[in-house]
Amino acid sequence: MSKRDDLIEKYAADMKEKCGVTADMDLLRKVTIGCGPSIYNRDSSTVSASDASELATVKNNFLIKKLGLKDGPALDEGIEKVMNQYGKSTRSKYRAVVYYLLAKHFGKESVYN
Repeated sequence: MSKRDDLIEKYAADMKEKCGVTADMDLLRKVTIGCGPSIYNRDSSTVSASDASELATVKNNFLIKKLGLKDGPALDEGIEKVMNQYGKSTRSKYRAVVYYLLAKHFGKESVYN
């Protein structure tokens, strides 16, 4: 298995353990590939839920630019819901998992087809 495949398996296990979600492996693979090389860097592979600038980046670069959503309070509410689902006690959350959960939350899986 490639390093990316290993990470995808790790993300699926993390989702099952921490979120109680069984991943759609095809969608998870596409979301992970969409993250690009950031998944291989320790710092950029995770999202800090307590860092406001990090959450703004998720909102602007992923929700607005990638998923094509309109800015508004619903985006912040969606991010908050996903962060709570992942678990507030989980300090660093995998970026690919956060993006997967956000795509599911907003019903934007079709962006990856």
